[in-house]
Amino acid sequence: MTGTLRVLPLGGLGEIGKNMTVVEYDGKIVVIDAGVRFPTAEQVGIDLVLPDFNYLKDRASDIEAIVITHGHEDHIGALPFLLKMLGGARHAPKIYGRPLTMAMARSKLDEHRLKDVQLTDVKPGQKVRTGKAFELEFVHATHSIPDSCNVAVTSAMGTLLFTGDYKFDQNPVDGPPADFLRLARFGSENLLMVLGDSTNVDRPGWSPSESLVGPALFDVFARQRGRIIVTSFASNLHRVQQVIDAAAQLNRKLCLIGRSMKKNTNIARALGILDIPEGLIVQPRELEHLPDHRVVVMCTGSQGEPLAALRRMAYKDHPQIRIKDGDTVVFSATPIPGNERAVNDTVDMLYKAGATVITPKDAPIHASGHGYQEEMKLMLNLTKPKYVMPMHGDFQRLQAHKRIAVGLGIPEANVFCAENGLPVEIDKRGARFGKPIGGGVLYVDGVEIGAPADAALRDRRSLSADGLFVVVATIGDEDGKTVADPELLFRGVPFKHDDEKLLDALRDQVDASVERAAADDIHDLDEIQRIIHDDIAQLVWERIKRRPMIMPVVVAV
Repeated sequence: MTGTLRVLPLGGLGEIGKNMTVVEYDGKIVVIDAGVRFPTAEQVGIDLVLPDFNYLKDRASDIEAIVITHGHEDHIGALPFLLKMLGGARHAPKIYGRPLTMAMARSKLDEHRLKDVQLTDVKPGQKVRTGKAFELEFVHATHSIPDSCNVAVTSAMGTLLFTGDYKFDQNPVDGPPADFLRLARFGSENLLMVLGDSTNVDRPGWSPSESLVGPALFDVFARQRGRIIVTSFASNLHRVQQVIDAAAQLNRKLCLIGRSMKKNTNIARALGILDIPEGLIVQPRELEHLPDHRVVVMCTGSQGEPLAALRRMAYKDHPQIRIKDGDTVVFSATPIPGNERAVNDTVDMLYKAGATVITPKDAPIHASGHGYQEEMKLMLNLTKPKYVMPMHGDFQRLQAHKRIAVGLGIPEANVFCAENGLPVEIDKRGARFGKPIGGGVLYVDGVEIGAPADAALRDRRSLSADGLFVVVATIGDEDGKTVADPELLFRGVPFKHDDEKLLDALRDQVDASVERAAADDIHDLDEIQRIIHDDIAQLVWERIKRRPMIMPVVVAV
């Protein structure tokens, strides 16, 4: 063995989402996943949060392959942005994944006009030689989307096993269980490292089987007399199939609402993954001609996303569906950590609109796609790795995963709780942390990709919360004294706009600030603007206890 094997996480550590890891050996690279994270409420005006993959920007020729473990957005959503940064379709490396994953990738790349990228379908058990440095092996896994896989990456230094997202479902709804036999063989092959999903490390025991959800959904549906509106992840195609089955058995028509819900369903139907009876699906315009007891609507919005269909229904902003008395909304999903408030707000507004809401707290209508503690233990006991690197979780989850590994007898020094941008380097002497390269983020802001400064995000938060004051002062070019009444413009400032006392006080303050600057023989316009800014900000805070953005403009005539 020669050289150093480097494992560099660019996303998915210290957070839930935007999973992405770079494996590097002998100057060659394999990238595992390229996911996104959705913005927090504080990231005003941001559409998507991406890993900072500038490390790869000038190394397109070194990348032997990109592997996508499954089709969820937190593993596939950044792929088009990554390929654009690498130089577009002409410079794109080969991309590997199972058929559904590659079909979803193709749809996403087509939207970004990356039509000539080479996507390669792989089968469970298949081995692929990517080039000089790596061999890939794809292992069948069970998750909440079909065609998920664990991925083994082998170099001269040994084999790394990326679990991706997984659970050990003993009775999956779409085929065989996970490939326990292959995982156990890794345990006899001196597996170098497991890089394991930590999402549900805080849940003891075993995750419930997806096969339990279908009967529970049928039971909930059967008790309803009005319209049923179901929300789930658009990519949870197992759940879509179980809603299809329940609707068909109860002689209800199914209407799909939400662009991603329709797109994923069409892809899965074309691949034969979904079995949809002829005539079951209806268009939104047909709903008004059906009695309520014949209708099931399935839509996006289970995470309280501002622009998703369910949120818009709850706030009476959806062009096709309006919530009314007698409707039942079924949440066949649980909030991703961090989304709880948005989900609660949506639920509250649904109740206000007259609906009854049923969540997994009320009935077993959701099963997580991520394994619980006992499944994480089983993964480690089957594969018997020398090293463990917890992934896919915030820091408390990574540490909890480490405690599980140490509890199974893996030396604490061999468990690496890293963070984005902090590589683990392995050579013949062993494994250790390398030099950090920085683990930042890139933002998608409209059509632009970049890293808005913290100051820009602070400005957006200030504008959204407290509004904007524009103060225009006109002064004499020679003496710096006021030559016209100050002008005040404001947008979104929470005060009574006919409050003449406050407006007069603001104008007086502008005059006083200008006079003070003139008395101190200050002629620099930037300095005069700073004085006006500070004085007006202080006055506004004293009067209305708000901190709007103050934009002073000084005009010298």
